[in-house]
Amino acid sequence: MRIRGLGAGMCIAVLAARPAGACEAPPPAVVDIDANSYYSDSHHSVVDPVRKARNEAAVKPVNDYLDAVAHAAVAWQRTHRDADARCALAWLASWADRKAMLGTMTTEQSYYTRKWTLGGLALGYARVKPAAAPDERRRIEAWLLALADATMRHSDAHKGVRNNHYYWEGLAVTATGAVTGDARCLAWGRKVFDDAMAQIRPDGVLPYELERAGRALHYHLYAAAPLVLMASIFDVQSPQLDKLIAFSVGGAADPSAIAKMTGVEQAWSGGVPGWIAIYLRHGGKVAVPVKLPAVNWDARMGGDRSLANPLEHLVTGSGSSSGS
Repeated sequence: MRIRGLGAGMCIAVLAARPAGACEAPPPAVVDIDANSYYSDSHHSVVDPVRKARNEAAVKPVNDYLDAVAHAAVAWQRTHRDADARCALAWLASWADRKAMLGTMTTEQSYYTRKWTLGGLALGYARVKPAAAPDERRRIEAWLLALADATMRHSDAHKGVRNNHYYWEGLAVTATGAVTGDARCLAWGRKVFDDAMAQIRPDGVLPYELERAGRALHYHLYAAAPLVLMASIFDVQSPQLDKLIAFSVGGAADPSAIAKMTGVEQAWSGGVPGWIAIYLRHGGKVAVPVKLPAVNWDARMGGDRSLANPLEHLVTGSGSSSGS
């Protein structure tokens, strides 16, 4: 299934370049998700390319949808052109009416896809909520809350470790709670955040992510992303989070310390991820210079991470890229 026969790149280009008032029709809703894991070793650090390709094909309709909604929502926040808000809200309401992603999740990877998508949709909706009519708000928010409830139920019943996946579940539920004003979601998300802070060692290490062998640095940086945004949404300044960021950012600049800890060379050469912009806006400081990517995009975090989400709490005078 694709969005009206278009790949993600073409669909996004259409949304970005369409004339005023034009919008692609929403794609068919994905109700069931049949994703699959793609690591081939016990550390979940070695990717099997065949299984990876199968998973990407399975989740492509969901990812395309999220990316398109995020682009329209970001465009509206930048320009307040009515056509962009109408497009984002029409796509959200269309899947809301069809109870998208509330069907069968065949694997844990399917649940992962749903929670990543929920977080991105709640953050995208936060950008365009001021333009939504009352009926649109009711339909979209009821759907987001249903997805959040399903996420909480699965997470609370799941007996696995509380690693980065738990943090991404926390962001999804937190963003939903913040954009809808739902106290239960906010309380659950804060529980996740506090649990994550309690896991961080004095040296900034997350023990579960250190177990990922050659991808330990990757997963420290990946785990930090939802925690940074949750801290901003809750407006929490956490010394534990600062330690995690210092460790992870230091590792991105020089992976040798993490390689020594794990005994494995680290598969990372990408510098500091663009979520650092969120951390800096919330008053965080890092000891090494960082450069934001020219295209600072992650649909799972609401799109353009260089454009503050309405759910964030900004600290006056923040934004420095270095500090002690």
